[in-house]
Amino acid sequence: MPEIILKNVTKRFDKFVAVDNLNLHISDRDFVTLLGPSGCGKTTTLRMIAGLETPSEGEILIDGKTVFDAKKGVNVPPNKRDIGFLFQNYALWPHMTVYDNIAFGLEMLKWDKQKIRNRVHELMELLKISQYEKRFPAELSGGQQQRVAIARTLAPSPKVLFMDEPLSNLDAKLRQEMRAELKRLHSDTNSTFVYVTHDQLEAMTLSTRVCLMDAGVLQQYAPPLTIYGKPANLFVAEFVGNPTMNFIPAKVVRKEGNTVELSLLGRKAAFTSQEALGQLGGDAVLGVRPEFLPICEDGPVSGKIYSTLPTGMETTVKVSSGDVMLTSVVFGSVDYAVDAPVRMAVTGGNIVLFDAGTRASVGIGSVSFA
Repeated sequence: MPEIILKNVTKRFDKFVAVDNLNLHISDRDFVTLLGPSGCGKTTTLRMIAGLETPSEGEILIDGKTVFDAKKGVNVPPNKRDIGFLFQNYALWPHMTVYDNIAFGLEMLKWDKQKIRNRVHELMELLKISQYEKRFPAELSGGQQQRVAIARTLAPSPKVLFMDEPLSNLDAKLRQEMRAELKRLHSDTNSTFVYVTHDQLEAMTLSTRVCLMDAGVLQQYAPPLTIYGKPANLFVAEFVGNPTMNFIPAKVVRKEGNTVELSLLGRKAAFTSQEALGQLGGDAVLGVRPEFLPICEDGPVSGKIYSTLPTGMETTVKVSSGDVMLTSVVFGSVDYAVDAPVRMAVTGGNIVLFDAGTRASVGIGSVSFA
């Protein structure tokens, strides 16, 4: 399986820049998710790698071969790039059976009939759809149709499998089941997967690496747990995580070495970074994930209950502290009276400090209150 390299790739539509100077290295057998809000450039990026969209600038390599180079005038067509593309609507032939849908592409490639039969049965067994061999798409559920579409895409053994929001048409329960199937499929096929979604939960659960974009610009490219625990900037921190990270405005009182004295929530606190601190102005933002803001009797932060949202396994608790709304996650089903006074702590060594001006992360560490 190949690696994919994008060098300084830009795509313009007239004056609108859809993708701006993107550099990306997708390693062999990676499951890379292109993640971001609508209009961020993720689908355009996928289509440029596949050859369905022509970049305005830059260079794209697949398996060491240049498939696009703006300066040299190289632009290899999609059918010569040895990739498979799974679209959002599956695009199955309604008048063909499951078997015929999967076999169709192989017949176009002039495969031997016995070889086609063996490949189709191999894929139907892999995707657990053998019992639907003679059914038509209208007789299948959404999840079954998706499996057929995946089998058809995998049939010619493409080097890379591209997927553009393939789960968006499924209901929540089926979407969760198909995530597990896709992750297992990636392991079983040893293929390189490139996957587009706006759902950060899909990106977190499926990927080996996440490419998070905003307004055509790469914000962070890292494993999902790195993006969750060490966000590069405020956009990344806010986009990834549900409930979202708490952002507490703070004033920088004094900075010495790896420690910053802050004024926040009406109190003085010291933030100590694990590594050297980045550039920091007078205004800062302390980023605290809800799980690091537990409710406890002797916590240094005071507030009043705004609301509780139990889900069974855990309860999301909203707490008003001065002008700041804080979110805590409590394990199990608990309830608090509205406006009841509570205290909270800031725990652990994964608290993130951002510069309010540049919005960039300047340090990750722990907080202690005076």
